[in-house]
Amino acid sequence: AHQLVPLGAYGPSVHAAFAVALLTGLNILGTQQSKRTQVAFTFLALLAVTTVIVAGWIGSGEIPVPAATEPGDAPRATLGSLGMGMVFVLLTYGGWNEAAYLSAELHDPRRNLSRVLLLGTAVVVALYVFANLGFLAIFGLDGLRNVEAVGAELMLIVAGPASAVLLSLLVCCTALSTMNGTILTGARVYFALGRDVPRLRGLGTWNEQGATPVHALLLQGGITLLLVLAGALSAGSGISTMVAYISPVFWLFMLLTGLALFVLRHREPGRELPFRVPLYPFTPILFCLSCAGLLYSSARYAGAGALVGLVVLLAGLPLRFLASKPARTA
Repeated sequence: AHQLVPLGAYGPSVHAAFAVALLTGLNILGTQQSKRTQVAFTFLALLAVTTVIVAGWIGSGEIPVPAATEPGDAPRATLGSLGMGMVFVLLTYGGWNEAAYLSAELHDPRRNLSRVLLLGTAVVVALYVFANLGFLAIFGLDGLRNVEAVGAELMLIVAGPASAVLLSLLVCCTALSTMNGTILTGARVYFALGRDVPRLRGLGTWNEQGATPVHALLLQGGITLLLVLAGALSAGSGISTMVAYISPVFWLFMLLTGLALFVLRHREPGRELPFRVPLYPFTPILFCLSCAGLLYSSARYAGAGALVGLVVLLAGLPLRFLASKPARTA
């Protein structure tokens, strides 16, 4: 967006803040409006990725692209560097689990939730793999190392400046699709917190007219704008700051979720559940080991930034004590 409409030194953050405010307002207006917008954005996102895939394969082998680095300059691949790389790669898949946040509003969740998760993840994996094959076909591995906006650069090479602008617009729609989906699902977490903690019951307010948690959306939007501001004022790039802040906490929670499965199975062995884990206990063990490895790698990448995220996490402990205490009645 900043490449299309430059807004000064803090332009990317201004674009981000405007998008957060606009999409939060849309979700407050109503779930149906947000859902229709999400469908449109998702279609444009699929169109953008498909365009990149086709352009990559059409242009491969026809246009010579010089390597960005000299032979021998490439960093040596190690287990540690693989883990660090996977922190960013898996961040792109980080929303695979968020459909579960909408399970209470999903028709026949026992049957449809697993289908949504599996089908959605399979489609995204296929699109990403083919898109990256297209990038490799055009730029090669050396060329990719120094390309900033890889999709726009690819279209510029294959079809000229006008197509690069068009793809940049589609990429903006892709980003807005991710943001809107996260706003829609994330607010349900705040809403559940308001339902579970009596002292925070204001977050559990549900607007029947729009079928949306208004107070939860407002709080989420405010926190997000603070994070955008923190990214704008950070010494490095905003995205690197956010990855350092979020990733260790993200993988810690994923690890705890996997471990909780073993605990709950042990505590309630005979309880009938709507979902069963296939190949138990091997799949959750593999999941937990992967999360532990990514937690270590993300903490190494984040350095002191990991501590900031964990401090904010620990600041939520008082809420745990509030949840265990009954609220006073007048």
